[in-house]
Amino acid sequence: MKKLKANLALSFAALAISTSLSAQDSNTDNHTITISIPEVALVDIEPAATKNITLGFTAPTEAGNPVTPSTSNTTLWLNYSSIKSVADPTRNVSVKVNAVIPGIDINVTAAAATGSGGGTLGTPSAQLTLSASDQTIVSGIGSAYTGNGANNGHNLTYALAAGSGPGGVADYADLQATASTVATVTYTISDN
Repeated sequence: MKKLKANLALSFAALAISTSLSAQDSNTDNHTITISIPEVALVDIEPAATKNITLGFTAPTEAGNPVTPSTSNTTLWLNYSSIKSVADPTRNVSVKVNAVIPGIDINVTAAAATGSGGGTLGTPSAQLTLSASDQTIVSGIGSAYTGNGANNGHNLTYALAAGSGPGGVADYADLQATASTVATVTYTISDN
């Protein structure tokens, strides 16, 4: 009986050792990390506190001369953040105005991006004359950010022009005196 107990004890010891050997760590191990990146499409005009601007015309002091537009305004900056989807290789920013003022062209130009941004920043178009239809002002935006606030992104230059006569976008003959007319300019970032 002693032999049987000794054999059983040795068998249990061998089983315990073999079980513990198979449960040991090896020289490598691994685990997974799940990463989630949100799609982003945000746009704004900075500085937000003073983004409403006033432009106008000055009456001539000499008979026979036209009205002259005020100096161009360069105080506003176009900022955007973009993380594109795999399906859409690039994005654009478009611009439009809600009210076309008879006899007046409202022109806007976006400069090349500057500041603290990074990624695939977009390319600005040439000067645009605003209309009620969307026009692309910045194209080819990938996953990018311009930096936030003034002096980041695309500096915007707004300028007025009185109509140039027949064949132009605006016609000087359509000008009418008004105390003030408010037009809303809307920027939209969207997939191509």
